[in-house]
Amino acid sequence: MRCGKLFALFALLCAGLPAAAAAQGEVQISVQKVADGLHMLVGRGGNIAISTGADGPLIVDDQFAPLAPKIEAAVREIQDAPLRFVLNTHWHGDHTGGNEIFGGKGALIAAHHNVRARLSAKQFSSVFERETPAAPDAALPVLTFEDGMTLHWNGEEIEVQHAARAHTDGDSIVWFRRANAVHLGDLYFNGLWPFIDVDSGGSLDGTIAALGEALTRLNRRSKVIPGHGPLSNRRELRAYHKMLMELRARVKRAIAEGADAEALSRSGVADDLEERWGGGFLDTATFLRILHADLSR
Repeated sequence: MRCGKLFALFALLCAGLPAAAAAQGEVQISVQKVADGLHMLVGRGGNIAISTGADGPLIVDDQFAPLAPKIEAAVREIQDAPLRFVLNTHWHGDHTGGNEIFGGKGALIAAHHNVRARLSAKQFSSVFERETPAAPDAALPVLTFEDGMTLHWNGEEIEVQHAARAHTDGDSIVWFRRANAVHLGDLYFNGLWPFIDVDSGGSLDGTIAALGEALTRLNRRSKVIPGHGPLSNRRELRAYHKMLMELRARVKRAIAEGADAEALSRSGVADDLEERWGGGFLDTATFLRILHADLSR
């Protein structure tokens, strides 16, 4: 199986911190303004949102542990104050790797309760045939919720909404109401095939449903922060959502006609979509195997 840079880095992280730290050595954290008091940080791993203001910095996701000093420096360039909150959109290490470090410096970590449950125990990925060990206690969210919560912070109403059985079973969508912006975590891979983590309770149906609901709340001026890829908007998200619905219909049809996972991966069912969506984390054959595992359950 061919895998992208994210998988290579994931392997290094599992191999040990020194190797991972070396891999992150040349990574630079770039900052893009989304709205007043809201920025997007891009490094390696999941995109980070940062809210700043009178109450202090709050970030959504924190990438990999070796990048924490660079992330902290980027935060202080925007607001020279201690980091107060970390919200995790889900449990994967490219979104939670900095938890232990930032939590140890006093930041309050919050997430859906399934994020804490999955970080607390070893996890196995059948796609990558790799086990992820349990995270240390210091990396675990200390504030968890079932359906959602709202933070009144930095003059913002930050609504955290659980998306059931989507990318994983612990996804959160984070709405910044004043800024007219949303962080969708890995529900949205902008310009890339998504990763549906079926081993972590994820599903394509749940992803499509969550994105469909999100689209009803967006307008043409809304800013959309994806889990991976460039800053986006309602029009681009609608195209992504439409692609997922079309591909779901095609895969279901192929399964109904008797295609197994290997036959589907070679079927060409996504060939016309590959140029726009197929250049990232997953190659198309692997992506189709994941969809077969999901939609044939």
